[in-house]
Amino acid sequence: MSQNKTIMEVNQELVKERAKCNFNVLEVTHILDGGEKNTLHRKKIESIALDEGAYKDPIPEEYLSPKEKYENAVRKSCLFCKIVKNALTEFTGLEHFSNFFVLRRTADAFFKEISPFLLHLGMFLPTILGQCTTEQQAYWLPRVLDIQIIGTYAQTELGHGTFIRGLETTATYDPETEEFVLHSPTLTSYKWWAGGLGKTVNYCIVVAQLYTKGVCHGTHLFIVQIRDEETHMPLPGIKVGEIGAKMGFNTADNGYLAFDHYRIPRQNMMMKNAQVLKDGTYVKPDSHGKLTYGTMVLVRVILVNEVAFNLAKACTIATRYSAVRRQSQPKPNEPEPQILDYTTQQHKLFICIATAHALQLASAWLWKTFNAVMSDMKKGNTDSLPELHALSSCLKALSTSDVTSLIEQCRYSCGGHGYMLCSGLPNIYSFVTATRTYEGDYTILLLQTARFLVKAYEQAEAGTPVTPTVLYLIEFVSGKRTPWDGSPEGIIKSFQEIAAGNISSCVKSIRNRMSSGLSFEDAWELTTIQLVGAAEAHCRAVISDTYKKEIARITASSSTNVKIVMEQLVNLYLHYWALNRTGDLLRYSSISGEDVANLQMKYEELLTLIRPNAVGLVDAFDLRDEILHSALGSYDGQVYKRLFAEALKSPLNQEPVNETFHKYLKPTMQGKL
Repeated sequence: MSQNKTIMEVNQELVKERAKCNFNVLEVTHILDGGEKNTLHRKKIESIALDEGAYKDPIPEEYLSPKEKYENAVRKSCLFCKIVKNALTEFTGLEHFSNFFVLRRTADAFFKEISPFLLHLGMFLPTILGQCTTEQQAYWLPRVLDIQIIGTYAQTELGHGTFIRGLETTATYDPETEEFVLHSPTLTSYKWWAGGLGKTVNYCIVVAQLYTKGVCHGTHLFIVQIRDEETHMPLPGIKVGEIGAKMGFNTADNGYLAFDHYRIPRQNMMMKNAQVLKDGTYVKPDSHGKLTYGTMVLVRVILVNEVAFNLAKACTIATRYSAVRRQSQPKPNEPEPQILDYTTQQHKLFICIATAHALQLASAWLWKTFNAVMSDMKKGNTDSLPELHALSSCLKALSTSDVTSLIEQCRYSCGGHGYMLCSGLPNIYSFVTATRTYEGDYTILLLQTARFLVKAYEQAEAGTPVTPTVLYLIEFVSGKRTPWDGSPEGIIKSFQEIAAGNISSCVKSIRNRMSSGLSFEDAWELTTIQLVGAAEAHCRAVISDTYKKEIARITASSSTNVKIVMEQLVNLYLHYWALNRTGDLLRYSSISGEDVANLQMKYEELLTLIRPNAVGLVDAFDLRDEILHSALGSYDGQVYKRLFAEALKSPLNQEPVNETFHKYLKPTMQGKL
């Protein structure tokens, strides 16, 4: 397999691992990239971006002060922008969105944490594409794509996050001047968290409550200039700054923003789906709320792909390290085994590889679903939007939760060395753990999915047609059950029965509580623990079904050994989650105790079958060393040499005696303090 140049000879442990891999690694890379053409395209961009070493830091990022980290990140963001601007010649609309993922992947070589420009491409650009009129796009897109201006997206406030209707920032229309007056009436109305807002951007998209002719029309989007384009000074009426140190993301200046009766032109309202006329008349189509949802779904598609990519990085690091590291001596007079030979280590890591595949495919499938629904909406058909909303909500929630846990599992699997920043794992974890909350909190999103599921259950009861992902409810309400047979298809069917059973239990709980005199809202609130569980179960069934079907589809013309190893990973995923949900299986399916024991045996067999191909499977992610930033996970496997080389970079090792010896230690040891 081709790989970027390395400075060291490849560790013999990895040479042996790669030699015993029984499938074509490059063939799997092509599958994951969506075809050989896409692989070549990705490699070309990576080569342009990385081969000349522009991503390198004179001083390792971790030894810089917070201010220096930010300034270095801005420097490298500007360097990376030159690459982005060339790549964006093909990025003329959402149909070329795959380029975003390639650029995002490549950017990780430049940023161990995050770029202050991330939301410029990640939110500012997509929102303009999705929410502006053709005329507005003609004005804004050239400025955005050429980086003439830099923008972010300011929705969350100090006092409100997921509850969008509760946002306090106001935009009041003044027909005399044809301007909107933006105002932050309270401290809790200050915008909070927007990436790049603190010091970097000069424009932002602001979500505010629209008032015109004395009537509030709910939240709408506005493009707002907040800094002078020449001096970068905050404009009069703008209060803006950085929110301070965080668990991660410390190279991005997440910021706060407040308005003091700040005026913007009427044309700066994003008017694709609603307009305010010159006289203040508010005009919107009946489907305004539905049409504006597209950007948020788009972001959730990005996030599912994002976490899958970061999990691929983590399991690449941990798997390669596990092949190199030898530990303990279970058999006397025999060499210490590779820790990858321990079944418990395989249990920790192989589910990570399978999950990275499952979520990448789920993201691609969700993207196709999104495009199909958007196409229908342009024709006036919004029937599929509730299902899309439910899917994007639960997939974002479950994927970010699963990956956060699994990346930490990868770190655990590397022992003490995984705790070092130079392993790359702490930075990956601190990045991903934030995704569980932003752009929709885990619990809130699952409860939104649960509302869809309860309605779908009621439709199934009434004999009304339901949408594709909840077709299993029809069988459930009719009393049909599929006997447990232990096959992959049978496991998926059981996951669907678990979901249906959980949804049914929720509906019964709500109805029972309402019959005792509670309002629907109170009955719903008391059932929310069950509702979150039902949404989780539904999402697991969807991911499992999608993973199996998509692997079958995309490997239809693959070589035999590739088909086998990819199918083994699917089956591992299914068995892993079946074993993690044995209580639900015993409650809602016909599984027996003996069946559970057989499930465990089959799972352990799959670990053994996958073991010889483990390094080949992570090599197939084709992650360059520059992107991994890991002493443990480099392609050459020279773990200990790289760990020591990283240690020598510490500023404390640049002098034999630190000044604290003379200031504090020596007087203390001589009893002079």
